[in-house]
Amino acid sequence: MTTKSPQDIYELAAQEDRSAIRQRISIPAGFRASGTKGFQTAVRDLSLSGFSATAISRIPPRTMCWLTLPEMEALPARVIWWEDGLVGCAFEQLLNPTVLETVLARWRSQGSAPGS
Repeated sequence: MTTKSPQDIYELAAQEDRSAIRQRISIPAGFRASGTKGFQTAVRDLSLSGFSATAISRIPPRTMCWLTLPEMEALPARVIWWEDGLVGCAFEQLLNPTVLETVLARWRSQGSAPGS
């Protein structure tokens, strides 16, 4: 029997039982994976614990990355999955709930959320 690291346990929990509700939205952002040049992306959903965004090239799980939302500092995260041009990431630290609500309200008011 192998011992799982805290990162392995977190990744399993993130896949099996997400700890925060993800809000569907479309936000232009910057994304950079460790050891690569950054690129412009679109965040597809956002929660206190993570996000998914467009990423044409495959990014391996556990890769350190940074998401830069408009008018915010880069947020460190780790890649959990990549599939069909989308990357799913878990933030290194949970977002502040007030920050999350401010970001969601701003982009929903601009009509960027699907169905708005």
